[in-house]
Amino acid sequence: MSQAAQPATEAFLALKLDSSEILPLFENANNWQERYRQIMLLGKTLPKLGEEFRIEQAQVRGCESNAWLYHQKIDNKHYFLADSDARIVKGLVALLLAACHGKSSEEIANFDIEGYFDQLGLTGQLSPSRTNGLFALAKAIKASA
Repeated sequence: MSQAAQPATEAFLALKLDSSEILPLFENANNWQERYRQIMLLGKTLPKLGEEFRIEQAQVRGCESNAWLYHQKIDNKHYFLADSDARIVKGLVALLLAACHGKSSEEIANFDIEGYFDQLGLTGQLSPSRTNGLFALAKAIKASA
């Protein structure tokens, strides 16, 4: 990915997602519809990437929908910006970023995506193509860290 296409450092630091705040939302959801609603609301918290950042080099391969991922390492922590043209994917991206954003390389390497989605009550709820896309995104996050 070229440096010219990299969002400003401030954009990475401005993103505030905390898995400790998100987890209770899903634990308290009584059914899939409530979890789905929470996913959609989380997607709205991610900033929309400008068209200049929706480039092929930033696209995540393996996602059925278009998804773009940017990474920056700041003070030995990893920060991410991501976007998707699909609302549900954008929400799932937000869930992943909440678990990995601002973490060390070791924390990201040890991140258990399957355990995380079990904890959120989402295992078995997503279509196979969404699950594959989610794992592709998690793999891209781990690879960049």
